[in-house]
Amino acid sequence: MQEQAVDTLTTAAAESTRVAATEHGGNMFAELLEHVRDSHEVDTPFGHLELPHFHPVEILGISFDLSPTKHVLFLWLAAIVLFVVVRLAARTNIRNSVPKGIGNLVEVFVLFVRDEIVVPNMGPDGFKYMPYVLTTFFFILFMNLFGILPYGATATGNVSVTGGLAIIAFIMIQAAAIRKQGVKRYLMHLTGGVHWTLWPIMVPLEILGNFTKAFALCMRLFANMTGGHIVIVSILGLIFLFGSIWIAPVPALFVVGINMLELFVAFLQAYVFTMLTVVFMGLGMQTEHAHVE
Repeated sequence: MQEQAVDTLTTAAAESTRVAATEHGGNMFAELLEHVRDSHEVDTPFGHLELPHFHPVEILGISFDLSPTKHVLFLWLAAIVLFVVVRLAARTNIRNSVPKGIGNLVEVFVLFVRDEIVVPNMGPDGFKYMPYVLTTFFFILFMNLFGILPYGATATGNVSVTGGLAIIAFIMIQAAAIRKQGVKRYLMHLTGGVHWTLWPIMVPLEILGNFTKAFALCMRLFANMTGGHIVIVSILGLIFLFGSIWIAPVPALFVVGINMLELFVAFLQAYVFTMLTVVFMGLGMQTEHAHVE
């Protein structure tokens, strides 16, 4: 009987320890997920900083909460840093006949976007859209890089942010097509060049295709920037899942490697979003259509 009592106590203690470890691991896992989720507070070396709250604004019976969130804060920080960096680069290049320093670094990206993205897909007509294309590339790049910094957040990991970028891209794609073709040829383009009897089928498909392009831009950027952080959180969660400190070095090494990969992904996703936007703009600017009698 005494041995049975000891076994019962041992089993109860082990179960209690397991439950406590699970709860502790779950809490730590939730804290790690805070790096991915949007919130009304930001992490600092001195603790959590609460962001200001504003009263909701009602427009046409719809309530809008304009209180800044963590992703909004880092979106604005990316915009401010981008403005400062570009201004410094411009002043440096004006003072020096040969670009150097930050001016040379920015010029490398500008020439790459112009020669490898805009000109091959849009031709000489693409030069007038360079300000928009460059702003899109650098803005997304800076938002992506902020997510790698300690206590930072990836604004492009918020579908609202990528959705806003996609809406602007959609407007620019349609505006470029209308500006190049004219309204009449643009509307004829929606028919796909097929016989008029097929227009009731073709026109809705073409319109849906235009919205699908923007939706793909939105979801691709959102998924890729969120996926890397989820992988990092999942790998760190293995430490709490196994409940042993001896396994910590292996996930830590993997996390360091994935962080290096995240740096590459930050540049890659800015390039991919910009490239696809320019490709869609270039396709819309084509004036060749098949005419059916």
